[in-house]
Amino acid sequence: MLVVGAGPAGIAAAITAQRAGLAVVVIDKASFPRDKCCGDGLTTGALRLLDTLGLQPASVPSWTPCRDVTLRSPSGRTIELQLPEDGQFAAIATRIDLDNALVRHARSLDIEVREATEFLEIVTAGAHARVETTSGTIEARTIVAADGMWSPVRKAVTPDNGPYLGEWHAARQYAHHVTGPAAERLFVWFEPELLPGYAWSFPLHGGRVNLGYGILRGGSVRTADSKELWQQILKRSHVREALGATAVVEEKFMAWPIPANITRSSLSHGRVLFVGDAARATDVLTGEGIGQALLTGMLAGAAAAATDPARAYERAVQHHFFADHRMSALLGR
Repeated sequence: MLVVGAGPAGIAAAITAQRAGLAVVVIDKASFPRDKCCGDGLTTGALRLLDTLGLQPASVPSWTPCRDVTLRSPSGRTIELQLPEDGQFAAIATRIDLDNALVRHARSLDIEVREATEFLEIVTAGAHARVETTSGTIEARTIVAADGMWSPVRKAVTPDNGPYLGEWHAARQYAHHVTGPAAERLFVWFEPELLPGYAWSFPLHGGRVNLGYGILRGGSVRTADSKELWQQILKRSHVREALGATAVVEEKFMAWPIPANITRSSLSHGRVLFVGDAARATDVLTGEGIGQALLTGMLAGAAAAATDPARAYERAVQHHFFADHRMSALLGR
């Protein structure tokens, strides 16, 4: 099996397929460690899947467990929650650390991961597909496309008819010297202008936090205007109080699209299985993507050992995702 993309979805697919007895090669155009624009939050579901894959939190330098949560409603009402003590139900880990740890973990299991190797084209031939890469030709019975929402593999096998920008638009900045409660608590602010989206502050080690927001594309706020609105939100008293007087918001600002339409996405094409953002698997209500990427990857890795991988994978995704996606879309509206 060949996996294109060494992010969470791709590594999850590779480990699961190897456990099923398959030989696996993973390629990625990047060299690790590499950054990825993300909120860095790990939900209970994502933590459970990472544990199943055997990843040790100690292998992720920025891994920060979190138990205390503050939610602020559009009217300004604040609710403080505490997650249970018996277990870990939320954590924050930068993607530069998490993805690199997953790649190292895969290699420790003797999975071949080729960095700085770009997918070029795919040719189906008999029982196997031949894939051309910048480091040579690879033949595989099944290809898992874990290469993002603008998947080069998808474009190679089934070119899109039009541009796709995703259902949501999100952005992220980091802040340091955070001395307010946000240094240890997870904050979610449901600012009126962002609805049905929200803003967040997720704590990291050393007085750092991941700050960001997500908005529905085509909603009340134009994506082109959202950065200016974000600068206004950062100056609001409840945000400043959470961060503390000494907090410094770092200049680097990164935005990214969120594909959240798995029920209308093609999940396979011939020998190719699409996972993670390539399958538009992000949760349509919360914008969570890491847990969904891990799960689609694991489902694809298991399906690759079946007689008909595409059929097995599509059935598994429909079982695990479709009802939840439709309910989330309804709740969002």
